Amino acid sequence: MLLVLLCWCVEATVLLYVLYSWLIPTAVQFNGSLALLWHDRLLKAVRKRATRGDPQSVISAIDHFCRHNEWAMNVGDEKGSILDSVVSEVNPEKVLELGTYCGYSTVRIARLLPPGARLITLEFNVDYAAIARQVIAWAGLEDKIQLVEGASEDWIPRMKEHFGIETFDFVFLDHWKDRYLPDTKLMEDCGLLRKGTVLLADNVICPGVPDYLEYVRNSLSYKSCYFKSHLEYTKAEDGLEKSVFLG
Repeated sequence: MLLVLLCWCVEATVLLYVLYSWLIPTAVQFNGSLALLWHDRLLKAVRKRATRGDPQSVISAIDHFCRHNEWAMNVGDEKGSILDSVVSEVNPEKVLELGTYCGYSTVRIARLLPPGARLITLEFNVDYAAIARQVIAWAGLEDKIQLVEGASEDWIPRMKEHFGIETFDFVFLDHWKDRYLPDTKLMEDCGLLRKGTVLLADNVICPGVPDYLEYVRNSLSYKSCYFKSHLEYTKAEDGLEKSVFLG
């Protein structure tokens, strides 16, 4: 009887984790009202705990909220530190982020950019974009960031014409996982990658992007390495893949 009860508790815990960590955030992506309700609390936490104009305090406020209140699918503090180190190493002037979400990684990247640098971030979900704009404004980074609403496959071919971007120095992939590979190939075809451009892809293990990993790890056009970490605010394995475009 005790064993049955224990098994039931384990199953219930797993079910609650799946519901809280995956099903609810997924449902939010397709419902504007849910999105605003789900992330309005995050925005309130930023306004309550973060100092206006201080990007680091915004990052800390979101991390605290996600660890102690409600989980959110941003890159998180552990993988965020890896993101910071790569951005600092590259010291890019022209950055493309695919997947703005609530603006957390956008703020992390922008705060490390040199004067005059430019970050274009693409977000498909207009409700996420509405929250992200306010987070970015609270961090005081509007002058470095251009948030564009729309599908990546629509905007990537228009980068040169619409934004005057010839090539990017750094690209952060953190949007729909089934778009990682086609969007990477699309950037290649559009000539947006130069020799030395660094691509950094999130969630390559959880939920995973096997087709993308197979491509960048076996293509002669890339030199790749994997940074082992954990899924944001959990102990589940995840990681980032850094790929340098060799031309």
